[in-house]
Amino acid sequence: METLLAQTQRLQAPEIDYLAVAPILIVLGAACLSVLVEAFLPKAQRWAAQVVLTLLTIVLAGGALAWYGSSDDTPDQGKVTLAGTIAVDQPVIFLWGTLLVLGFGAVLLIADRSVEPGGAFVADAAVRPGTIQDRAQAGRFGMQTEVFPLTLFALGGMMVFVAANDLLTMFIALEVLSLPLYLMCGLARRRRLLSQESAVKYFLLGAFASAFFLYGVALLYGYSGSVKLSDIATATAGTDRSDTLLYAGFGLLVVGLLFKASVGPFHAWTPDVYQGAPTPITAFMAACTKVAAFGGILRVLFVAFEKSSWEWNGVLWGVAIASMLIGAVLGLTQTDVKRMIAYSSVAHAGFLLVGSITLTDDGLSGTMFYLMAYGFTTIAAFGVVSLVRNADGEATHLSQWAGLAKRSPITAAVFTFLLLALAGIPLTSGFIGKFVVFAAALKSGMAPLVVIALIASAVAAFFYLRVIVLMYFSEPAADGPTVSVPGAFTTVAITMGAAITLVLGVWPAFALDWAGAGGFVF
Repeated sequence: METLLAQTQRLQAPEIDYLAVAPILIVLGAACLSVLVEAFLPKAQRWAAQVVLTLLTIVLAGGALAWYGSSDDTPDQGKVTLAGTIAVDQPVIFLWGTLLVLGFGAVLLIADRSVEPGGAFVADAAVRPGTIQDRAQAGRFGMQTEVFPLTLFALGGMMVFVAANDLLTMFIALEVLSLPLYLMCGLARRRRLLSQESAVKYFLLGAFASAFFLYGVALLYGYSGSVKLSDIATATAGTDRSDTLLYAGFGLLVVGLLFKASVGPFHAWTPDVYQGAPTPITAFMAACTKVAAFGGILRVLFVAFEKSSWEWNGVLWGVAIASMLIGAVLGLTQTDVKRMIAYSSVAHAGFLLVGSITLTDDGLSGTMFYLMAYGFTTIAAFGVVSLVRNADGEATHLSQWAGLAKRSPITAAVFTFLLLALAGIPLTSGFIGKFVVFAAALKSGMAPLVVIALIASAVAAFFYLRVIVLMYFSEPAADGPTVSVPGAFTTVAITMGAAITLVLGVWPAFALDWAGAGGFVF
């Protein structure tokens, strides 16, 4: 008993740098508060309260991040806190800032009620549209607001995921960010069966991917005796351990990460989920989840497995090639705009993986810049997609976009610019992103991979140009879709995304300097 008491007395609470983790605390704390708003506030007041709370939370978290990043007390090399589980360094500050701004844009799309009367979401997705029960649950107050706390929980999980300094914390963050997304994918007001099908597919495949990730964590723990990334790196530098555990653990871990990043051939969920989910949620997933997933991939590869890169680099070469070719080739066959952008994201994931496996400072900064550029372009693109509508909801079949420039020249012009950015045309952020990633790969001796990436980019450009030709050089159908007048929230989101896409293409120096300000701390 005395020994137990002595050990208890020696236990100390972990040191917590509250300023460093303040953005996470603000987002997750507000998510809990948002749940209370749902529980206790009258329904007539919830939408306004939730919108204000969610947007204010993101602004406050961004302010706390800016304060920490500019503070004289902030170590240049970063800081590890919360008993070594969270690392706040320059890449994390960059990724947090990117996630918060992208999250702000996504919340604007989610909150808009002008494009879809009553909002894009439904509380009880099992109720058939148009029935008495459906009208009753919508009521006279319109939009269901459960999506706002779910969005904050997902955003908080993403922020923890990119800063996790051990695999167990990373797994918990993975579940925190994934579970709300599974729910939100199935809450579409229109095309509910398609939405529910996408949610079930995402959940089942996501559960398998999480199991692979966790099994990989277990094997790597058996290999190194620790789940800390730095301890795993130390273990890989030795020669007295079983390589079988290392290979198996690394493979299973990476499968879970690549699934979340929509990297081919682990992309099977992506087209169906992008198509079936409510478009604002698709925008949130396509932008923020991609940033979070590759933030985690970068930390794992750069911190834990850099010393053993010769053992796995060839495998990820093959994965990157497969992802680029799958996205580019299958994107050519798509007749749905959202599915086309989904396969585009698979190709972009391959390009991002090229930068990730360089394991150089240029590769790190280039990949993070690419994530920022792709995120803002994607948010704006899905914002435009939500405006083209017919009687059944969004008109996403390509044939319905014929002659769109004659119906709405401004909408067609904005979407054309965004498609050119996704294709990597000069004077857009997409061109700069591909340039810096491919340049880093060339410096690392990956010329064959860069050649394949350029070919895949050229192939992918065809299906972007096909949409542009369809909008400008085809006659609109008499019963074709209309372009809704965007509300203030959607207008701000699209304008923000398009403007940042242009600024990063013309003046990328600031973002590149920020992305290259430092490396990972562990």
